[in-house]
Amino acid sequence: MSSVTDEDGTGTRTAARRQVERIRDVVDDNEPEALVTVGVMSIALLASFVGFLLVSSLTVLPFGVFLATAGYGWIRHQELTARALTLATTVSTLLILGLIIVFIFIESVPVVRYESATVFGIEIPGLRMFVQTRWDAVADPVRYSMVPMIHGTVMVTVIATAVAAPLGVSAALFLSEIAPPTVREFVKPGVEILAGIPSIVYGFIGFTVLSPWASGQFDLTGQGTYLFVGVVVGLMALPTVVSVAEDALSSVPESMKSGSLAMGTTDWQTMTSITLPAAFSGVSAAVLLGVGRAIGETMAATVMLRGVPRLTEPLMNVFYGQETLTSLIARNYGDADGLQMDALFAAGVILFVTVLFISIGSQYIEWRMRRKLGGEV
Repeated sequence: MSSVTDEDGTGTRTAARRQVERIRDVVDDNEPEALVTVGVMSIALLASFVGFLLVSSLTVLPFGVFLATAGYGWIRHQELTARALTLATTVSTLLILGLIIVFIFIESVPVVRYESATVFGIEIPGLRMFVQTRWDAVADPVRYSMVPMIHGTVMVTVIATAVAAPLGVSAALFLSEIAPPTVREFVKPGVEILAGIPSIVYGFIGFTVLSPWASGQFDLTGQGTYLFVGVVVGLMALPTVVSVAEDALSSVPESMKSGSLAMGTTDWQTMTSITLPAAFSGVSAAVLLGVGRAIGETMAATVMLRGVPRLTEPLMNVFYGQETLTSLIARNYGDADGLQMDALFAAGVILFVTVLFISIGSQYIEWRMRRKLGGEV
């Protein structure tokens, strides 16, 4: 254990020395005027960022200095200025993402405190949001349970994944391994165009065509079913799955496929035993992107679902649809205030944490696959 710790410490010190040496080389290789220009540009950008956070009317002054020095540096010292600007955009992206995360977590704190519950004498913040099923922002006692919306999100996501994953991977396999080049060049751009159709269009078609048909066929009261919302969201995610999975399958070296065929296997055996396992990380990333689209879909779910924050009876009844986390936010944020607004931020936190775990899971799958195929450990 100590040897592992020592190795980690040595690696950290080595990386730090390399960074210091790299900074020293940059200082030695550039003129003092260029370094001063980049320094002033960086300080002005930092001052602009601080002024923006403080909502200061003077923010325009340092930002103007930043633009002026960046323009001067681009004309006189383009290489160093370009490096500084790319570094600044990267750091700004991380800072903005971090501030968004901090903001939604802070805004959700009041409702988490309000929905605290005591178990064995220990107060657990936000526990009532996940152990009760009542959402009512008007009548006493006011409650903000996330259980009905989590249930709806899970139902829609599972159905959408069941639609998008097999169809998307199968279509990608066909385009990559079976379809003639002419068909591939015609079909793939068409599939990618489908990804550009606004989600409200899918939702409107589902509301005007699928929902009335389902109400008549299954004798339902009102419109909106998790089944058809999931189908619509799955079709929305399908172009993403097809496009990303096809790119992953096409990136498998031709030598691996040819070697398999030379051993006497059929085309289908080569696809299932060589191509798919070799591209598994990319294919799984495609499916997870589709799952992320299903979890975060707002407009289609908002248009097609009833908008009633309660559980279906029985729980696995897919022929009724109440509410999801995203549709809850879209339907209520215009009129919400106080604790109800904080509850919407809490729903956003749940969505964020869910997508975060999906991303971590995809990275873990990719690591396991690389290790299995003899790649990096």
